[in-house]
Amino acid sequence: MLKIDVHTHIMPERIPQWSKEFGYDGFIHLDHHRAGFARMMQGDRFFREIEENCWNPILRIEDYAKHQTQVQVICTIPVLFAYWAKPEDGLKVSRFLNDHIAEIFQHHPKHYVGLATLPMQDVDMAIDELQRCHQLGYKGIQIGSNINNLNLSEPIFIPLWEKLEQLNMCVMVHPWEMMGEEQMKKYWLPWLVGMPAETARAMASLIFAGVMDKFPGIRWMFAHAGGSFIPTIGRLEHGFNCRPDLVAVDNPNNPRNYLGQFWVDSATHDPELLHYILKKQGSRKVALGTDYPFPLGDLKIGQFIEEMGLDTATIEDIFYQSALDWLQMRKDEFV
Repeated sequence: MLKIDVHTHIMPERIPQWSKEFGYDGFIHLDHHRAGFARMMQGDRFFREIEENCWNPILRIEDYAKHQTQVQVICTIPVLFAYWAKPEDGLKVSRFLNDHIAEIFQHHPKHYVGLATLPMQDVDMAIDELQRCHQLGYKGIQIGSNINNLNLSEPIFIPLWEKLEQLNMCVMVHPWEMMGEEQMKKYWLPWLVGMPAETARAMASLIFAGVMDKFPGIRWMFAHAGGSFIPTIGRLEHGFNCRPDLVAVDNPNNPRNYLGQFWVDSATHDPELLHYILKKQGSRKVALGTDYPFPLGDLKIGQFIEEMGLDTATIEDIFYQSALDWLQMRKDEFV
């Protein structure tokens, strides 16, 4: 069976010392301190150690083959977004990362599909880079759950949504810059608690602002099974009903009505929760997604899905049909 992992991250093996070039700190570079490993550094501050599967496309294909998975949708690591940088510097970083990913999927079209990153701090630059990436063969983009604390529903982003719809490109929304992060550093809470909340923030703001209605041609995918949005849909709906003066100010439609109108990945780490997500979304709106190659990911690549007792049609939807719908691609492009 074809398997497409819609949520994986990759980065170049070598990254320029942007901080030295641009004259200010905050950018990631790699310290290749031992064979097969590198330290991600922000200036002198250690961020994370990564392994070679974070940058080696051949090694990744071999790793995925162990799990009978043929295709990876690749995008950058959110810490590399650089939305906070000067716009012209953010554009240069985006172009560098996008050229790297394009080279991979152009050389390995049976194994890789690309999602671009954009300099979202300047919408005009973001649109220019989006159009360039479309010409390179990208199927969509990955964006953060907020842009320098602006919700994705802000009017400033409307021209980008218009262009995305025009180009028929899809969107992966990934949590980053978690709200309240400074107040919950301990216990890895930004990743465990903040990320699900960030994704729900993005989804709720897009729905309540009516963005999904204004741009029905955009195919939205939300990471980590939509975070805390779907499990708390009852609360969102109740708030919509009991305080429409606060919630329904820009969109008269019940948030529950949007279930099944967007895609989510399967990264729940919990079969019971995935059963619930499937019930609410339908299997054609849930796609295999692992967050490979990071520790919080589903590094057995869908094994728990095969052990859930699902029927063959549902498994096929999760493993490839849903992804093909989202990407607007055909099965024969990979097999």
